[in-house]
Amino acid sequence: MTDTPDNAAPAAGAAPQPQQISSRVLAQYIRDMSFENILAQKGVKGDAQPEVQVQVNLDARKRTADHQFEVITKLNITSKTKAAGEPLFVLEIEYAGVFHVEGVPEEQMHPYLLIECPRITFPFLRRIVSDVTRDGGFPALNLETIDFLALYRSELARRAEADKKVVN
Repeated sequence: MTDTPDNAAPAAGAAPQPQQISSRVLAQYIRDMSFENILAQKGVKGDAQPEVQVQVNLDARKRTADHQFEVITKLNITSKTKAAGEPLFVLEIEYAGVFHVEGVPEEQMHPYLLIECPRITFPFLRRIVSDVTRDGGFPALNLETIDFLALYRSELARRAEADKKVVN
């Protein structure tokens, strides 16, 4: 048995090891937020059983520093009464995270930024939504976990369908 040092070079013909992915959150913050309590402004007659609708949009952009990206999760949440459809509240929020990402191949960077990065920031965004709705006079809205992979795939399918319509 021969001892080999830990820093020995790989044997000739060995497959190169993929570069290790390194990702760090550098900052998280609310870029923009608006909460409108329509119930308090106009009043709603009768029992106000809420029906909540959540729309999610994602955006990512490269920053000027190397390997830094800003990923923005945009939520548009509306709550209406089930019976009359009268609005109760509207919450619009843009929550951003700044990430330092290295080792992700260029062709995989877009899905990485729009799937993995929002997964990291979502628990913090969920807490903010809960606090804002509670502080706005409603029961705390605890968002269900968002499947960012499914969201990404549906956006790709929607774009492919739109491209077909443009070609035809």
